[in-house]
Amino acid sequence: MKIDAFAHILTPEFYQAMLDIDATIPQKYPFIKIETLVNLDERIAKWPNKNTKQVVSFANINPEDFVDGDEVSKIAQYANQELAGIVANHPKYFEAGVGMLAMNNIPASLKILENIEKSPYLVGAQIFTRHLGKSIADPEFEPILLKAAKLNLPLWLHPVFDNRKPDNNLVFSWEYELSQAMLQLVQSDIFKKAPDLKILVHHAGAMVPFFSGRIDHILDQEHAEMFKNFYVDTAILGNTPALQLALDYFGINHVLFGTDAPFAVMPAGADKIVTDAIENLNISDLYDKKIFETNYQHMIK
Repeated sequence: MKIDAFAHILTPEFYQAMLDIDATIPQKYPFIKIETLVNLDERIAKWPNKNTKQVVSFANINPEDFVDGDEVSKIAQYANQELAGIVANHPKYFEAGVGMLAMNNIPASLKILENIEKSPYLVGAQIFTRHLGKSIADPEFEPILLKAAKLNLPLWLHPVFDNRKPDNNLVFSWEYELSQAMLQLVQSDIFKKAPDLKILVHHAGAMVPFFSGRIDHILDQEHAEMFKNFYVDTAILGNTPALQLALDYFGINHVLFGTDAPFAVMPAGADKIVTDAIENLNISDLYDKKIFETNYQHMIK
């Protein structure tokens, strides 16, 4: 069994609620035109691997960018209930769900985290590299990070574009944004304040493993070592040497199988490409199992 720890979904009722707010969302976010993202029956019919179960988080259409905090709180709580129901009703396909927060309503988000912690079908919450034009490391969002750590709830860190930049692109921009967010979180000393905080970073930790020498020589040793607190997935569309670099840097216990499904490889994602890249690593079967399954299980405990 493999657990894809970083897959995505747009649940039907949440998606419709967002269309009711802004009917032009499909034009603004072309990626949602992927049928397996928005159509559950189609997703199951084209399931990439019968031995894979997915942990699903919402694709990055964030209600906070459209409506006020009170409305986002309602949307997020309803969406989380919908996601939990989908996981409960399809146990062969979905391992768990990752909840949505209302980042323009901090008190509501703290309550949502408590609700997630009580759910048997949700295992954490998703945060993004930027919210409301601010870094996730901004002091405004610190109560959410501290609360997640207190509840032992992992956070899934997904990139978004920095809208101040005119040249955003899917090839490099998100990797830069992830790397910057990781640096800003480290420099905020969040891991001093919450040593048990668990953050799973998309795309294998982005630029961090490749530039680990710069990290070690530019930052003081204490902060350089804090980068090892992050967990990372394997969603870089193959590339065994790059995965080996991530494995060497973050350690065998902090790398989780993740594919970014259903994105990148039509119609259902990059399960085979990512699996092949992991199986081509020069590691033992025990380490394979850690990446494919047990590291996820340990992270959520």
